[in-house]
Amino acid sequence: MNILKSLTFEPALGWVAGGLLSGLLLLLAIALVIHGLRKGRDTDADRWALARRTAMVLILALMVLTPSTVSKTTNKAVNATDVFIAVDVTGSMAVKDAGYGTQEGMSRLEAAKAAVRDLVDIYPDASFSALSFGASASVDLPLTPDVRAVDNWARGLATEPTSRSSGSSLDAPLDRLTLALKQTRDRHPNDRILLYLISDGEQTSRDERRSFSVLREGLDEAFVLGTGSAKGGTVPLTSDVGGSDAEGWVKDPQTGQPGISAMDPDTLKAMADEMSGHYQALAKGVTVREGATASVSKRYRVTTVDQVRRHVTPLVWPLALVELVLILVEAGQWVRTSRRLL
Repeated sequence: MNILKSLTFEPALGWVAGGLLSGLLLLLAIALVIHGLRKGRDTDADRWALARRTAMVLILALMVLTPSTVSKTTNKAVNATDVFIAVDVTGSMAVKDAGYGTQEGMSRLEAAKAAVRDLVDIYPDASFSALSFGASASVDLPLTPDVRAVDNWARGLATEPTSRSSGSSLDAPLDRLTLALKQTRDRHPNDRILLYLISDGEQTSRDERRSFSVLREGLDEAFVLGTGSAKGGTVPLTSDVGGSDAEGWVKDPQTGQPGISAMDPDTLKAMADEMSGHYQALAKGVTVREGATASVSKRYRVTTVDQVRRHVTPLVWPLALVELVLILVEAGQWVRTSRRLL
C-alpha cells in the first residue's frame, strides 16, 4: 500500500517529449486493436497474438512515462553565520566622550574597536567582513573565518584625516553593503547574514541621508551600535600621518570656536528601524555582550538543521522484464509460424 501511495510518473525525457511519445504509442495500440478486429479471420494472428502485441505497445508507453516511487529523506545541513561589521571613521569618532564596559573617557573609535573584539568572541564559528566609512566607504576585509584578520583590522582603525574630511555622511556605506550582501546571499543562500553598524550618528553633510531599508532584504538581523554621549565633546584635529593627533580642535565655521560633536541616538534608532533591526547604545557598564546581541547570538551561529529532500526511484525494470518475456514469446511464435510455412 505504501508503494502504491508513493507511485508517480517522472518521464526521463520530460513531460513534453515523454508525453508525446507515450501518446503516439497509445494510438498505435488502439490502431492494432481496431486492425485486428476488422481483419478477423483474414489474418493469421489469433486473439492471443493481438492481445500480446497490444500489451507490448502499452508497456512501452508506460516505460516512456517512467513510473517511479517517491520517498522523502532527511539530511543534516549546516547553516553558517556571516557577520558584516561597518565602522564609522569620520573625525567625530575621535571625540573622547565614550565608554565601554569598565572603561570611560575613551574615544568613540576605541569603544568601537572594543565592540568589534567582543563580536569576534560572541560569534566564534562565523565568517566576518569588515568595512569602514567616512567621506567614502571601503570593504577592508572580504568575508573570512580568520578572526585574527578581523582583530588586526580593528587594531589598525583610525579616523580619517581632518584635511580629507568633507562632512559626515551616514549613508556612505550603503552602496558597498548592498553589493556585498547580495553577493553573499547569491553564493551562500543558506547562510544567516548579520550586520553591525557602529557610529555616533552624526550627519554633517548637507545631502539628505538615504534610507537603510534597501539592506533589509539581504539581512537576517541588523544592529546599530551608538558610541559617544549626548553631551558630546570637542573634535581633535587629525593629521595625515598615521592618524596621529595634531594640535588643536576642529572649529565651528559660524562661531570660530571649537565645535561640539554629540552622539545622535534618534538618527541611529531611525537607521535601525529602517533595517527592522535593533539599536543599542554603548557606554560605561554596557557591552555588546548584553542586550539584543546576547539573545540573538545564541541563535545565529553555525547550527545543524534538518532538510527534507525528495528522492525519486524509477521502477522501469519490472515493465522491462515483462516486455522481454512478451518479445521472447512473440519471437518463438514467429519462428514456429515460419517453419510451418516452409
